[in-house]
Amino acid sequence: MNRDEIKSLSINYNLQSWSKQKGLNPIPVEKGEGIYFWDFDRKRYSDMSSQLVNLNAGHGNRKIIEAIKEQAEKYCYISPSYASEPRARLAKMIIDLMPGNMGKVFFTNGGADANENAVKMARMFTGRNKIFSRYRSYHGSTYGAGNLTGEPRRYPLEPGIPGFVKFFDPYIYREKIPFASEREAGEYYVAKLREQVIYEGADNVAAIVLETITGSNGVIIPPEGYLKGVRQICDDFGIMLICDEVMAGFGRTGKMFGFENWDIAPDMVTFAKGVTCGYVQLGGVAVSKEIAEFFDDNVLKCGLTYSGHPLACAAGIACLEFYRENNILDNVNSSGKVLGELLEELKEKHPSVGDVRYIGLFSAVELVKDKSSREPLVPYGSDPKGIMKSLIGKLAAEGFMTYSHENMILIAPPLIITPEQLKEEIAKLDGILTVFESEMPI
Repeated sequence: MNRDEIKSLSINYNLQSWSKQKGLNPIPVEKGEGIYFWDFDRKRYSDMSSQLVNLNAGHGNRKIIEAIKEQAEKYCYISPSYASEPRARLAKMIIDLMPGNMGKVFFTNGGADANENAVKMARMFTGRNKIFSRYRSYHGSTYGAGNLTGEPRRYPLEPGIPGFVKFFDPYIYREKIPFASEREAGEYYVAKLREQVIYEGADNVAAIVLETITGSNGVIIPPEGYLKGVRQICDDFGIMLICDEVMAGFGRTGKMFGFENWDIAPDMVTFAKGVTCGYVQLGGVAVSKEIAEFFDDNVLKCGLTYSGHPLACAAGIACLEFYRENNILDNVNSSGKVLGELLEELKEKHPSVGDVRYIGLFSAVELVKDKSSREPLVPYGSDPKGIMKSLIGKLAAEGFMTYSHENMILIAPPLIITPEQLKEEIAKLDGILTVFESEMPI
């Protein structure tokens, strides 16, 4: 098929996520390699969001591709009730990467159903019903994960499932309180959460679910002491701490898992994206030994036809081996340092850049109308004038591909990116911001 045929079929027969369908103009993609992909006109694009923050190993990774082909020659599918070598091996590899308290893995199809099954397990294990999650969160858009989500993408699911309780992120940049330090901020937000848990009836709370680092809603990095404080609340009241590592996991932050940056051990960890880099869809829930032992004598009322799909698990094994063999964490930390320096330069230079937040190769640029007032460039939850859409379009024209959310541009390239490639790409962002600011004075 040629470019026009692919585009025509796509527009006529596919429903595209999170979009009004009228006027869509999807780019037909011909091939991908490394941090780049090409359209049918041979224009090269730099994948500066790793697609949906999942393509950590980049495009065209031969190790993962060959592992999928090798498994396909043996068998493509077997029911989860059978013992499958790729499923068994990958589960052990994941547990070996986790803190010592972790015991077993339940595999899912992706991040949304990983979060749904984690919630189910927490309710079964504790016998409680309430689940806390944050307003600036995205945990998936299926019915359960959508109720867990706090941001506006949950609205079509409302009125929702009883028992889901929201609380606020430690979003210091937008906070009116002039905290003296990160630690003071962390203590404040932990104290407010503790108060809310008590008022909701701590004995009714099964779990607190956190994106370890808030992802699409702004790469909000928790202040010093915050995660340890939340861990302490959970310990004090017998609440399960579930860390959603769907975006932050598998090297994105410079550690294998985001929570390692703050030296805590969750009770459950949900994951997806970087476990296979999207070559085959896969997610999962890693649970503590205590929770795993509970289900020795209690029925695990969770099940999926494609749980631990052999092709996906084969891809996952190859992916984790690729990370290890190529010292991927070293590259994330060295390239991440360069990324942080480049973003700080953008913040210093551009009047539209209010804040930059980064950890490893996970970052966001927050755009404002005025640096002193910190007024967002577009209203929360909408972009009525299409300002961010226009900006993302200008970047795409230069081959810099990413996406925005609210007033923020996400920058989360494949973990294989080099400092030289980062400098080349951030220079494009720098130039487009200059043009953008001249056409639309801030």
